[in-house]
Amino acid sequence: MKLSVVIVNYNVRHFLEQALLSIFRSAKGLDVDVYVVDNNSVDDSVDMVRKLFPQVHLIANKDNVGFSKANNQAIAISEAEYVLLLNPDTVLAEDTLTKCCDFMDAHEDAGGLGVRMIDGKGKFLPESKRGLPTPEVALYKMTGLSRIFPGSKRFGRYHLQYLSEHEVHSVDVLSGAFMLLRKSVLNTIGFLDEAFFMYGEDIDLSYRITQAGYKNYYFPETTIIHYKGESTKKKSANYVKVFYNAMVLFARKHYSQNMAGWFAFFIEIAVRFRAFLALIWRFVGEIVTPIADLLAVYFGFFAIARYWEVYNKFVRGFYPSEYYAVHIPAYIFIIIISVFLSGGYDRPIALRRVIRGALVGAVLVFAIYGFLPKDMQFSRAILLLGCAWALLALPLVRILFQFARTGKLRTAAAEDRRIIIVAAEGEAARIQSLLVQSGVQYGFLGMLHPSENKPTGWLGTLNQLSEVVAIFDINQVIFSAMDVPSAQIMSSMGELSHEQVNFKIVPENSLSIIGSSDKNTPGELYTIDVGFALSNRHVQRKKRILDMGICLMIWAIFPVALLRTKLRTMLSQSLWVFMGQKTWISYAGRDAVQGLPEMKSGVFYPAMTFANAALEANVNLAYARDYSVNKDIQLLSRIVFS
Repeated sequence: MKLSVVIVNYNVRHFLEQALLSIFRSAKGLDVDVYVVDNNSVDDSVDMVRKLFPQVHLIANKDNVGFSKANNQAIAISEAEYVLLLNPDTVLAEDTLTKCCDFMDAHEDAGGLGVRMIDGKGKFLPESKRGLPTPEVALYKMTGLSRIFPGSKRFGRYHLQYLSEHEVHSVDVLSGAFMLLRKSVLNTIGFLDEAFFMYGEDIDLSYRITQAGYKNYYFPETTIIHYKGESTKKKSANYVKVFYNAMVLFARKHYSQNMAGWFAFFIEIAVRFRAFLALIWRFVGEIVTPIADLLAVYFGFFAIARYWEVYNKFVRGFYPSEYYAVHIPAYIFIIIISVFLSGGYDRPIALRRVIRGALVGAVLVFAIYGFLPKDMQFSRAILLLGCAWALLALPLVRILFQFARTGKLRTAAAEDRRIIIVAAEGEAARIQSLLVQSGVQYGFLGMLHPSENKPTGWLGTLNQLSEVVAIFDINQVIFSAMDVPSAQIMSSMGELSHEQVNFKIVPENSLSIIGSSDKNTPGELYTIDVGFALSNRHVQRKKRILDMGICLMIWAIFPVALLRTKLRTMLSQSLWVFMGQKTWISYAGRDAVQGLPEMKSGVFYPAMTFANAALEANVNLAYARDYSVNKDIQLLSRIVFS
């Protein structure tokens, strides 16, 4: 056996399917076997592999054993000359495996090999080649000096930015996303260190390869896509802690005790500082738009009121200061809360949700105004003009923010998608049908043919992609993996990497359209498969509103609530639910919720309606997947009144 490809999977079924398809295309002419080690996914990954890829050696773990141990399970039974450790969120070019094996054959000193990687927008990923994270190198990275001076041989050693991305180099560290390893070397130095649960195992293994007298090569003569970040948010405080703790483990293993101690101390300071920055950054990101909304709407209300004081002959003198300090801010607060509940602060921004929330807020403001005493009803005209200004200002704030980020006066609303499909006739029709069935809305849809023989009515051919993107202001390109070679897809992505264009790929015979807009954030996944309803922020908000509404109802029927045991339980827990520390219905059993959307602990749980506690995992899965407000109401009714 020439090559074994090992993929560790955890709840990324659709990416895994695409990766496997690209592997088998790239493996033509080679003696290759493929291993998938699943770490107890709940997204039907195992069933998909069994059904669509029966030739794959599948290891289905009952627990999440971590990245290192899962890889070792497959490495231990591989009898191939080379072993490729590959992430599931990757796409190989048709020539990747052949070229890499040929290079390893020609370089007997090569213990490991990594390739040139690009992200979902076609941009080069600097972690394709890395230096050893010595205390000095780690210092430059964590202080930001490596980012400020990327071309410096002193400060840029973490990602070796001073080395050309298009030339072969001997490097210190290979990326765990694609590590081609000589099996005989692994048998000598040992497999992945299972003390590294996630992160750092690639650094440790790369270092041990060089310590054994072999070289790690960066090989840019083939390119792969690494979407990256689909299951990990790299800016989160948790990621910072896990990643840098892995660095401490590496230091303690390979450096002297004294140096490792200082390194661990420095890392601990860095972890706390980066975690603090991550929290601050997330907080700022959440409040910047609401604050901009408040300022913009208040400015309009203030200007309208001042103008009304001066130029309206029916106004005697000036409005009291409390009108500007209390009344106007209260009206604006109601409008902003209404916009929030309408989803006006969710991403991607949809102007219809913003306008809908502002309209509802305006109605509420006028309703409340009508109940105020006469001496507090200063002016209906100002209220009307102020609400009209809010309807204009709130969308304008988002459009200006979008322009500041992208240079284009367009929001990221679903209706603003301008899509080009690159496929032959049959797949083009299938992809268009997938878009319709997935509920994807778009403002423009055009077709490009992979060959020069384009059908009548199509915009052009793949060779004209750059022109079509520019002329029709395209912001999303969907490639058919059946009709367009992976290498050509990557080449096209590279040519357009400077544009504000997102790329997606449709695997052959797949029901999913896969892609990622950014290397650090999850990309949109268009699929007609059922996902988790509880992952949707609108659904989460509805559940939260329902929780608070039930609390108010329980308080309103306080005497009656004392008559039933379950109602007394609800009464005692209602304050925690109202404050958001708990929810009325949540998952049961800590071991049965891996991979499901996060949720607060619950007062009750769906499995309480079943006698068999062994069904907890399946019930939790069904609850997260099919959640609705009506389901919560029905479950509560059964639990409380049964």
